[in-house]
Amino acid sequence: MFDNAEEDEIRFTLVFDHLGQITWRFAYDRQADVLQHLGTAQAVRVYETNLFSNAFHYLQAERVGARTSFEMADFVVREQRQIGTRGQYATHFLHIYRDSEVTQVLRYPHSQSTTLLDQVAAWMSDVSPGTQIRVESFAEMDLVRLSFGFVRPDTVGNVSYYRSTNVGFGITYTLPVLVALLSAESDALLLLENPEAHLHPRGQSQIAHLVARAASAGIQVILETHSDHILNGIRIAVRQGVVAPEHVAIHFFQRPQDDSERLGVEVITPYMDKDGRLDCWPENFFDE
Repeated sequence: MFDNAEEDEIRFTLVFDHLGQITWRFAYDRQADVLQHLGTAQAVRVYETNLFSNAFHYLQAERVGARTSFEMADFVVREQRQIGTRGQYATHFLHIYRDSEVTQVLRYPHSQSTTLLDQVAAWMSDVSPGTQIRVESFAEMDLVRLSFGFVRPDTVGNVSYYRSTNVGFGITYTLPVLVALLSAESDALLLLENPEAHLHPRGQSQIAHLVARAASAGIQVILETHSDHILNGIRIAVRQGVVAPEHVAIHFFQRPQDDSERLGVEVITPYMDKDGRLDCWPENFFDE
């Protein structure tokens, strides 16, 4: 039900068979133009026991590419800590949480800053060497702008910034993947589709290395990929001791060889040892 609008509060009630009646309350912050959850302990418990909580992130294969500006979503970003299934709020998320600390295991080697913005830029430097990231908010228009800068080797600290539409498409496409991984807590569940999209081989391998670090930090990552560089990046990470082989599972899906089961799916699960070697290579796994 809606209370008197003068109270700047909205309430609604749901009835559960096993929990009874639970009421959610939201206060409207006029200055920030956002609803703030004033949930009771019961309401919080319902949300926290749901798989799709703040610690769950899903990035689909078709993500938002280069744009002159990106949309803002205060409730989604501030209250739910989400970046959107297409990564459409990743730039806004990066602007809001730019100074938050990144988990030590996920920090880029030899990086001077441990904040989210600088860590995203540091990992992005493996995709595009010397990359710097700048995010600017235009709250009155509910937009945030993303720019990429590049340090030239023949200059001393001078950075020229460009719109995301004027640089490689893969940089913007990779940004939500990096933001999701680097901002995740140890109990997070991440579903990533094709994180290798629009990246060159080294960039794909480094994304795999970061995924391995995330797994070693207790973050569960379910990754769908078609890239041998992603797989080999994971194998190298196991060989280097970044993540234990028992924390890695590989599943290869293919149509059954039996013509009578054309509609079925055969799942082959190669075992990986501590040196990153697989005990079997399914047919059609690689083309070599």
